[in-house]
Amino acid sequence: MQTLGFALCGSFCTLGKAMEQMESLGRRFALLPVMSQNVYETDTRFGTAAEFIAKTAALAGREPLHTIVEAEPIGPKGLVDAMVVCPCTGNTLSKLALGITDTPVTMAVKSTLRVGKPVVLCLASNDALAASGQNAARLMNTKNVYFVPLRQDDPEKKPFSLVADFSLLEETVRAALEGRQLQPVFR
Repeated sequence: MQTLGFALCGSFCTLGKAMEQMESLGRRFALLPVMSQNVYETDTRFGTAAEFIAKTAALAGREPLHTIVEAEPIGPKGLVDAMVVCPCTGNTLSKLALGITDTPVTMAVKSTLRVGKPVVLCLASNDALAASGQNAARLMNTKNVYFVPLRQDDPEKKPFSLVADFSLLEETVRAALEGRQLQPVFR
């Protein structure tokens, strides 16, 4: 059975969708969960940190990695066949595009990429068509980085926002494991 890293970032309003995808992927893949410090420590109106930690551990069958030190060996030790970042915030997207490795999630991605394994980004960002746009474009042109197809979630009220179609995550992962980007990227 192949193993997926499943990294969660602080797009708190989409964590419920991410948990649904984790549950679905967990039927077909072994999961290695990784949490950003914000998800691991922050209580919001969408749920408490303790609830997300418990649910993640139950779905993956193991506690989430939540420090840079824990995430670093993922690539060198061959712990995953691919890394999923779901949800991927604009902040994490931008850090990845600029090579900034200062969170467990960015370290997990860097560690995966350095051994040539695919990384799948399931973006949920209110500024993906603004400040983070250049970083999305940079990553779309980066070897072994794949995007779950995107759409504007509310063009009238949030004209710069893009959200991945979470229902296409597994299909995107399968394509990435074959070295191809699921098309079209924008739907």
